Amino acid sequence: MKFLNLIVVVLALICNEVKGLKLQANVGELFTYKIEPQLFNWTHQVISQQFRYRPSLKNYPDLPSWMRYMYSHEYHAGFLYGTPPASAAGKDLSLDVVALNRQNYETRRVVVTMFVAHKFPTPNVVQMKINNLNWVHLMDPGRRENLRNIFRNDLWPNSKEDLSVVFMESAVNMGGRLPLRPQQREGVIVHVGSFAQFSPRLQELQEEVRPLYKLPSCTYKRTSVQKIFENVGFKLDWCAFRMVGMESPTEILFHSGKQNEQQVTEDLNQRQEDRWMGIAREDVPERNYIDEFAFAFAIPGMIFAILIGMLSAVLCFQHEKFSSSSDYPMASTVQMVQCSDSKSNQPITTLKSLKDPNFLLDNTSMRSQSPNNSFYQLDCGNSSIYARPKPPPYKGGTLGRNGVDI
Repeated sequence: MKFLNLIVVVLALICNEVKGLKLQANVGELFTYKIEPQLFNWTHQVISQQFRYRPSLKNYPDLPSWMRYMYSHEYHAGFLYGTPPASAAGKDLSLDVVALNRQNYETRRVVVTMFVAHKFPTPNVVQMKINNLNWVHLMDPGRRENLRNIFRNDLWPNSKEDLSVVFMESAVNMGGRLPLRPQQREGVIVHVGSFAQFSPRLQELQEEVRPLYKLPSCTYKRTSVQKIFENVGFKLDWCAFRMVGMESPTEILFHSGKQNEQQVTEDLNQRQEDRWMGIAREDVPERNYIDEFAFAFAIPGMIFAILIGMLSAVLCFQHEKFSSSSDYPMASTVQMVQCSDSKSNQPITTLKSLKDPNFLLDNTSMRSQSPNNSFYQLDCGNSSIYARPKPPPYKGGTLGRNGVDI
C-alpha cells in the first residue's frame, strides 16, 4: 500500500512539472524576466492575488547574489531582474520556480535554464533617478526602449549601436524613503551605458546640474533638456544625474571588434593598473583614544571645578554676613546680678553669663510656679533673688500709620 502511494506522489510531481525554458543574460546588461500564470499553464485568475511564486537556484534555497525577485501587486506577476557580473560569464544556471494556486492550493514547478554570455562591461555610464515611476514600470520593454531612444537620438548619438540599460533598482532599496502619500511613486534608479565617448551635449548637461550635487533631492529644478524627458513620461531628479566613465578613444574598439586579443589584454591590464589599490590593514594608522578622552574630560572638569569654587565662595560670604548680623554683642551675653546679704545688708554684685550652662543648671533652680513665670531663682548666699535674663538689644523698625511696627 505504501509503495502505491509513493508511485502516486511521484506521478503527480511529474505531471505538475512544466517543461523548462532556456534564457540568456549578458554580462553588464540588465536581465529581466516576468513570471506569470501562463508559465505554469494556468490561463485565468479567479480571485485577487491568486498566485504566488518562489524562485531559487536548483538545489539551493536562494537566488544568485546578483539576481533579485520581487512581486508586483499592480501587475499580479513576479519579476526576476539583475545585472550579471564578469565572474558569472560562461556559466549555466538552473532556477526552480515553484508556483502556488491559492484557490485550490495546487503547486506547480518550472525549471528555467539560463546561460550568462561574456561581454565587456561598458566603461561610460549615465546614472539617473526617475521620480514618477516604480521599479516595475521599467520592466516594460517599451519604456526601456523610450529611455534609450532619448539618448540615441538627442543626447548621445554616438551610442546608437551599443547603448543598453546596465542597472535598475528601486530607490527605496537603494536607501531612499517611501513617499508620504501611498499614491505617489517610489522612484527608480537607472543606469545606461555604452562604449562611445560622452557627447558634448551630455557634458554640457553635467556642467549644468553640477551645482546641484550637494543637494539630496531637487524635483523642482528644470534643465535645458527637461522637455525631452517629460514628453516621453520621465521626470528626473537632476540632483542624482551623474556621468561616470573613462574618456579613452580606444574604448569603442572593444565593441567594434577591431582589436585583436593581444591588444584587448593589454588594455585590460592597463585599466587594472590604473585602479586604486587599498593599503594593507597593518599600514592603517591607529587612533589614540586616550588623548581624545583626556581632552574631552579635562576642559569640562576644569570648568566644573571653577564653578564649584565660585559657588562655594558665594555661599561662605553669605553665611558670614548672616552670622555677623544675627549674633548678639558680647556685652549682652553677660548679665550683672546683684544680691543682698541678709546678715550684713550689703549688696553683692555677681556677673552671670547667659551662655554658661551652669547658670541654668548649677546656680539656677527653675522653680516656676506657672508656665508664664520666666524668672529664675538665684542663690546668693543666705538669700534668694529672682532675676530675668536681659532682653536682646532693640533694633528700631518702621512705624506704620496705625503705630504698628512693620
